[in-house]
Amino acid sequence: MTKVTAKEIKKLREATGAGIMEVKKVLEEAKGNESKAKEILKKKGLEKVKKRAGKVTAEGKVYAYVHAGGRVGAMVMVKCETDFVGRSDEFQGLCKELAMQVASMEPKNVKELLEQEYIRDSKKKVGDLVKEIAVKVKENVVVEKIVRLSL
Repeated sequence: MTKVTAKEIKKLREATGAGIMEVKKVLEEAKGNESKAKEILKKKGLEKVKKRAGKVTAEGKVYAYVHAGGRVGAMVMVKCETDFVGRSDEFQGLCKELAMQVASMEPKNVKELLEQEYIRDSKKKVGDLVKEIAVKVKENVVVEKIVRLSL
């Protein structure tokens, strides 16, 4: 078994939001390879997200974004399980990113939005971004509605 340092654990923990013991275990499993450890954590996290998919999402946020100049705006309704997560920086950031995505890429509905390439990282779909945040906050996160307005 590979010995991992506290510095390696801290770095991966900050990048993923996973717990200390889980990060240590995964780093040891990946023999210190950070990218392999991230893949393992991602897989484990996505499995947890699937288990939470049926949980009720009664909290969340309606987020509005208006592009500079005021000619384009977007609103998204994103739901989560608890108000604690709904107020978190990770969740708030997700709402902002989704609203900006809607304003710039003009999806017609939520399904189309989730299948689009993410504007900040073309290797990733918007649905992947939502799953990543769900893994970090350890709750079911659902994009409920989207609206785009333009002149």
